[in-house]
Amino acid sequence: MYLQRFLMTSVVAATGFFISACATGPDAPIASGSYQCGQLDVRIASAGDGDLLGVDYQGNRLLLKPKVSASGALYVAPGDDETSFWSKGERATFTVKGQAYPECLQAGALEMPFEATGNEPFWDARVEGEELLFKRPYESGEPEKVALETMVANRNGREFRGDLDGQELTLKVARQLCEDTMSGSQFPAQVRLELNGEVFQGCGGDPERLFRGAEWVVEDLAGVGIIDRSRMTIEFFDENRLAGQASCNRYGGQYELTGEGVSFDYMYVTKMACAPALMNQENRFLEFMAKVKRASIGRHGELVLTTTTGEKITAFQSTESKGNP
Repeated sequence: MYLQRFLMTSVVAATGFFISACATGPDAPIASGSYQCGQLDVRIASAGDGDLLGVDYQGNRLLLKPKVSASGALYVAPGDDETSFWSKGERATFTVKGQAYPECLQAGALEMPFEATGNEPFWDARVEGEELLFKRPYESGEPEKVALETMVANRNGREFRGDLDGQELTLKVARQLCEDTMSGSQFPAQVRLELNGEVFQGCGGDPERLFRGAEWVVEDLAGVGIIDRSRMTIEFFDENRLAGQASCNRYGGQYELTGEGVSFDYMYVTKMACAPALMNQENRFLEFMAKVKRASIGRHGELVLTTTTGEKITAFQSTESKGNP
């Protein structure tokens, strides 16, 4: 019915972790390939006589034409500059009818800047280009700058190496779901930091990439299945916007994702009337949504929203085509 898929590519054992060939270079021309824009899978390929770009996503196909760009390769929809695909190297941006998806990355690539933290002892790192800003474990001083060299770049992640006051520093990033050991917050990458032979573990990446880019379809509402052929959905958009179907009516609002959890606010609902059973289900759904305090990804890739009183809303990514906007 709905796709139950893992969010991140599983990572092999640490000893064989980073062994594949490097990713596409930053000046490579646009060609066939795939990107992940948050939870949205996008495939691109030349189309027509080679002068058009085909973009496949959510069961849809766009045909875009090239447009002059100061940097990278830009393609736009004929007559609609608000639908575009721009790429440079392993990164891209994808916008449909003005709706911007999260930054699109080839397998293993990192969003920039890439931030990571670890606990007990506390440390944090920020990678931007070929530089690392690093706050050492056990110390509370200002972050130190470290020049980085990329040692390995493959579909599983990245490995960087640098020198900090004569001590060898290695930072390994695996594109695999990670949960903070103190807050329980989830992140899209596991991080391993080695400094002078000592090993520290942590999490990194933008947590919003776990939720954005997908239409989540509710399959369980506080332990009770939903009415046959009814539909409740949840979508996270740019600028912290939230929207979806509540059974009978459409709803929308704002979401805030922090280290302590998630909250929904400024909710609005359309006013269409439906059968009593659907209205009762909708009211329960909206009541629970107003009390959500935590969002997490389950073992089968499902979205789990937990309320302040312990009820859970469980949703899976839709496999149905939404049609071109």
